[in-house]
Amino acid sequence: MSDTAQLTIDTADIAAAIRQNLEGFTPALEQSTVGRVLEVGDGIARVSGLPDAAVNEMLRFANGAVGLALNLDETSIGAVVLGDVEGIEEGQPVQATGDILSIPVGDGLLGRVVNPLGEPVDGKGPLSNPIPRRMEIQAPGITGRKPVHEPMQTGIKSIDSLIPIGRGQRELIIGDRKTGKTTIALDTILNQRGLDVNCIYVAIGQKASTVAQAVATLDDLGAMDYTVVVVAPASDPAPYKYLAPYAGCAMGQHWMENGEHALVIYDDLS
Repeated sequence: MSDTAQLTIDTADIAAAIRQNLEGFTPALEQSTVGRVLEVGDGIARVSGLPDAAVNEMLRFANGAVGLALNLDETSIGAVVLGDVEGIEEGQPVQATGDILSIPVGDGLLGRVVNPLGEPVDGKGPLSNPIPRRMEIQAPGITGRKPVHEPMQTGIKSIDSLIPIGRGQRELIIGDRKTGKTTIALDTILNQRGLDVNCIYVAIGQKASTVAQAVATLDDLGAMDYTVVVVAPASDPAPYKYLAPYAGCAMGQHWMENGEHALVIYDDLS
């Protein structure tokens, strides 16, 4: 008889505990597209099961890392992992976010040092009034572009007198190591003071200490007031070095489309 009573009491306690845990629970229906990792290596993950994924769409892996969908094959997707690939294994789920790769642009980036995703890395807090913009958009056609007609001076007399450089023009600086290519680029940024030109200095694959020296030089001479530095140092994974030039170009295009001038320097693309 005591065993029966004890069993009744235990059942009531269990029912009360379940009822207490279910209080406030609201069932929800959520739809998401989930794929699987086929293989991963060298910062590249091949994913299956995401038929509606778009180019440059952000994918989220099980360990919280973010991937960028690039190669859209019939049965799989090639995605670069933006971050640490540790913890990503074959068979793990991958979720499509539906978000196309975007970065912050605008005047709020002036004076800041950011990574290729537009995240500040200078320890000065969050960006002020950032404007989201897709990293890759359709470029204007040749007929829709205005001819180069306004000079862009580097401030180095020997260059400005021999090589005509205009706003809207691309110019390649070629030379051996330690011959002053970066110095020319930094001097050009310094020469834009008071000319209403916003500058973007994109440092790709360099040592972080070297970039820090360049930023210190620009800061000491007051050039950071109209300059944003995009840095993808040698210690960063390869996808960040791949995205850095696109990030700098997107930032410059924002100012261009708003009737302002922008100077983008890529150091270096080798």
